[in-house]
Amino acid sequence: MPFKFLTYLQPTHYFRLFIKDQHSVFPKVEELPESVLVHLSKDDSYRSPLGKDYDLSWQAIQKGYIRETDTYTNFKKLPLSDEYHFIRKNFHQAWVLYTLLIRLLSLKNPIKELSAFFKTRQTQRQFLSQEYIPYPSYSNYESSLLASKPLVSIVIPTLNRYPYLKDVLLDLEQQDYKHFEVIVVDQSEPFQKDFYKDFKLNLKLIHQEEKALWLARNTAIQQSKGEYILLFDDDSRVDPSWVTEHIKGLDFFKADLSSGVSISTQGAKVPDNYAYFCVSGQLDTGNVLLKKSIFKEIGLFDRQFEKQRMGDGEFGLRAYLAGYKNISHPYAKRLHLKVGSGGLREMGSWDGFRPKKWMDPRPIPSVVYLFRKYHGNPAARWALLKTVPSSIMPYRYKRNSYMMVLGMLISIIISPLVFLQVYKSWSLASKKLQEGAKIEKLM
Repeated sequence: MPFKFLTYLQPTHYFRLFIKDQHSVFPKVEELPESVLVHLSKDDSYRSPLGKDYDLSWQAIQKGYIRETDTYTNFKKLPLSDEYHFIRKNFHQAWVLYTLLIRLLSLKNPIKELSAFFKTRQTQRQFLSQEYIPYPSYSNYESSLLASKPLVSIVIPTLNRYPYLKDVLLDLEQQDYKHFEVIVVDQSEPFQKDFYKDFKLNLKLIHQEEKALWLARNTAIQQSKGEYILLFDDDSRVDPSWVTEHIKGLDFFKADLSSGVSISTQGAKVPDNYAYFCVSGQLDTGNVLLKKSIFKEIGLFDRQFEKQRMGDGEFGLRAYLAGYKNISHPYAKRLHLKVGSGGLREMGSWDGFRPKKWMDPRPIPSVVYLFRKYHGNPAARWALLKTVPSSIMPYRYKRNSYMMVLGMLISIIISPLVFLQVYKSWSLASKKLQEGAKIEKLM
């Protein structure tokens, strides 16, 4: 990333890594069109010209720049004051103090650190999402891809959620785009075959006895007939234009993946960037349309994540590194109910960082496996330091910043136990790394 201090604050973000051919996601400022530059604010408070350019490039991505231009292939070292100025502009003051503490504990020169910290104390925080880059032509865009009516395969794994799955399938009946098949992989006990008989859908039912989410998705993709795969969850609600918007978005931005936003009924607050188009730094298998050819190129889902978490994050990162364009699509949204039963709830995990029992590993080992495999051990340690303390509080408090701070304080008090949990997770992740990925190719 353009600013080194993001190593502490976003150590395992997609955009930290370079895409194939050593290209970053960040555009060169001199290549940006005037229609984009008018939405950016040049900051002369940076000491170095590079700091000013990197800031503009960061703004462009955060505000929704998607079009193709040359991107940076390396980032040069910036003055220390530029690094502090940047994080003060873009992060809560608590994270600025966190970064200073990390730097001091890492035995950086305290005089230089404190000097740069205090020199930038007048910096005001900015909120980039308040003025995002618009795409006014999207609303009237006549999509040739949509007109060609490609077959879409909608993939839904399900486990003991028939009442919610009913609403899911009824929503699909109401879609204004009709050229799709629905593949349901049902792992429920007891399995209710008659449940499916009255839906007015081109529906293929697969009964899978093994309770395995990534096996279910891989199986459905292998048996799909569509040119495009639309991955969906069994506890979601969508509007009638959902499929249409996904296809239109892919075509408009000449993208390979369309990540629809997921509005959750609990957990962390809805990110501000869900309100506008931007390059996506994540992939949610509960709401994403992608070309089937991507699976042929980079493989299916890694079954090292079976009965655990972050398998979609790993696939999304794999696609990003392979150079595929993934857009975050505000109009292809879903309401994610996150019901308390069924699905992964019955496979052993609710959340990647919150084990069910105190002596279980924290976070789920697959999370550490992902961090270490793609970002390396140092970045994985920074990620654990940043995320584990706040995970002490239950998932339902993720929206409450005060409860998250309380969780950090509690984690200090019970640090021996937390250390043991993390050690267990790290050890189990090491075994996964030794075994290697379990990624099957799509033929």
